[in-house]
Amino acid sequence: MMQAIDLRTPHIHLDSSVSLAMRRVLYALVPALIVQTWLFSWGVLINVLFASLVAVAFEALMLRLRSRPAGSYLADGSVVLTGVLLAMALPPLSPWWMTLIGVGFAVVVGKHLYGGLGYNPFNPAMLGYVLLLICFPLEMTSWVAPRMLLEVNIGVTDAFSAIFLGTIHGGTGIDAVTMATPLDSLKVQLGLARTVQEILEKPTFGILGGRGWEYVDLALLGGGLWLIWKRVIGWHIPVAMLGALALLAMIFNLVDPDRYATPLFHVFSGAAMLGAFFIATDPVSACTTPRGRLVFGAGVGILTYIIRTWGGYPDGVAFSVLLMNMAAPTIDYYTQPRVYGHGDKAP
Repeated sequence: MMQAIDLRTPHIHLDSSVSLAMRRVLYALVPALIVQTWLFSWGVLINVLFASLVAVAFEALMLRLRSRPAGSYLADGSVVLTGVLLAMALPPLSPWWMTLIGVGFAVVVGKHLYGGLGYNPFNPAMLGYVLLLICFPLEMTSWVAPRMLLEVNIGVTDAFSAIFLGTIHGGTGIDAVTMATPLDSLKVQLGLARTVQEILEKPTFGILGGRGWEYVDLALLGGGLWLIWKRVIGWHIPVAMLGALALLAMIFNLVDPDRYATPLFHVFSGAAMLGAFFIATDPVSACTTPRGRLVFGAGVGILTYIIRTWGGYPDGVAFSVLLMNMAAPTIDYYTQPRVYGHGDKAP
């Protein structure tokens, strides 16, 4: 999420601190958070606030157990960002205990088990997300329908009641306001021998991707481009990831347009934009060399398409990022730039 630097290297002097970079990433998420809240109910904002508080609480607890000063570590904003990213990836009306488990796992196991910020080999938010997806697949696929497809208005009280009490105020069942995500709907309908063209004509789909989802992705795209302009992240991983995803989608769409969706649909659906600009660019768990970041991003894009098309899950960004996190040290080793006075590869 920042420029690819080693946070364990004290002799590197940055123009901006870690806390400033984290704040800028949070600022870049604000437009998407506003759009997502407007489209999918106040549950999005409630989840984000709750996840942030839970993340800070777990961080403070772990710092105390590790006898580390809580003030300086909490002030860098990294744990808040972990909570926000995970919450934005969760269904808006997901129960509070699920958010608690996911955030707790992300902070305790994904971050502090490996020594804290700068030492974690995996993206903590994606570890928490994958845990929830594997353990609670039904709850993780119960997404609220966008407001233009809902017949009822979900207010703040309704969302709060659904998250913390399990029922929507007024007696409306949660199932009545949920629907499959665009990627999930596409995968299921293709399994019923329908063509892509027939599926995308349904009112749940928009111009670029899922109805409503495309607006969230456009907001994420704007925030991501702002981060590149502010030099908080580099362009390599987002371009490589989205480019590889779009290229594969284009090839298969040209071969059989009835079975494979267009590049625009894949780029503007699911967590592609969130993953490209805000998750895969994590400076600790991603590659650090310029060529390595290109390989890393392309790998995430390729794996995402493979999982979406032939895997058992409708989206594959989280799994793809974690798989490439494992490969990052090896990629960095073989893509090191030439050191002055040495051969083609650094020793």
